[in-house]
Amino acid sequence: MRAQDRRLDDEPPASPPFWHLHNSFFAVPFQMRPLMYGLALALCSLLFEAVFFLPDVLAILLIELGIVLAASRYGFKVVALGSRGIWRSADFPRTLDDEWVNLPWKLFAISLVQGIAIGALARLDPMLATVGVFVMSFTFPAAVIVLVQSCSFFQAMNPGYVWETMRIIGWPYALLCFFLFLLSTGAQIAIAMLLPVIDGRIALPIINFAFIYFGWVMASLLGYVMYQHHAALGIDLLPGGGVDDGAPVDRRTPEQIAAQRLDAEVAQCITEGDLAAALGLAYEAQRTAPSDDLAAQRRYHRVLALVPDKKDAMLDQARRFIPLLMRRDLASEALRVFKACREKDKAFALEDPAMVIAMARAEWRGGDAHGTLALLAGFDRRFRGHAAIPQAYELAARVLVQGLGRSDMAQPILTTLENRYPDSEQTQEVRWLLRPAPGVAASA
Repeated sequence: MRAQDRRLDDEPPASPPFWHLHNSFFAVPFQMRPLMYGLALALCSLLFEAVFFLPDVLAILLIELGIVLAASRYGFKVVALGSRGIWRSADFPRTLDDEWVNLPWKLFAISLVQGIAIGALARLDPMLATVGVFVMSFTFPAAVIVLVQSCSFFQAMNPGYVWETMRIIGWPYALLCFFLFLLSTGAQIAIAMLLPVIDGRIALPIINFAFIYFGWVMASLLGYVMYQHHAALGIDLLPGGGVDDGAPVDRRTPEQIAAQRLDAEVAQCITEGDLAAALGLAYEAQRTAPSDDLAAQRRYHRVLALVPDKKDAMLDQARRFIPLLMRRDLASEALRVFKACREKDKAFALEDPAMVIAMARAEWRGGDAHGTLALLAGFDRRFRGHAAIPQAYELAARVLVQGLGRSDMAQPILTTLENRYPDSEQTQEVRWLLRPAPGVAASA
């Protein structure tokens, strides 16, 4: 089989050519995260007055260099993740890969070396310099692809690697260069159209945003072209990246896929009776994950519940896990975790009074009167002087009256409320709950 045939077989047949998706590339910077980030970077140019100890020109120059560096790093992130099949900014990892951090500096070094080479050719023969400018401009996108693929300055400068990249892409490479040329001039055209109608300080942020926008459009285009040829370029797709021909689209994020794989690995350890290995995997995952990673905390809790000698660790983790569940509106799961902890230790309690009230209300909505009262038991002693005490009293009285039909037990609560919080809304509510029945009032 010829090399070209092998290359075509390696490419995902379901991915259309990039010139059919130009609208998608223009939409990438308008996704919520890059849009907010791009606007924030553009507005940073207004901060030059804060650098009052430097002349305005120097302050603007330093801030602009920072904006260029930040925008370039995000652009390389778009290229690198796009080449691995990830195009939605919501699926991007939160941190930048260490190998990508220095790509803007390496690209600057490549441009500097090429500029020096052009200058040397200009001294020999202006015609050679013109040819050199054309050749370097034409090969520059391929050099960027090699740089993103290898993260190596020397490979990106190697004509062999650059030529191989152009050969893999084939004739569409010329069309790619043409598209990139149009996009590179797009910012200039946009600025030329806007400058006559804008003036003052807002001009610089608008100019910045125009360059950032078209730069990220070019980044998304390059990333997609790399994705089209990822097999021939030796690029591995990330979990959830890309679409197989004829297969349903996997809408899971890479984080979700990684979490599900880890869940399966932990479950396998538990099935084999290796609880120590399962606990080690679950612990390390929640330790390295963000504190609000629900999947990691849920996995860790479930494994802790299976290990007999980890009661204290389970209770300590639950005090963080339950509030996370409540913030995610998962009250039913939070109550199950709370009850599991109560089975381990009857004295287990939450330290946040507002969280206790929220869980008690969720339990009451679920129809468990006794569970609600158990949550509220001793609330006024545990959180002495807290502003939420009247709410706890009112909820307890409501449960006694409406859930258990024990108005007699609710009467002392009303007395306490009238003595301590006579003007509170909760006192009035409990007073209404304990109002005499109409027939009793008439006979009186």
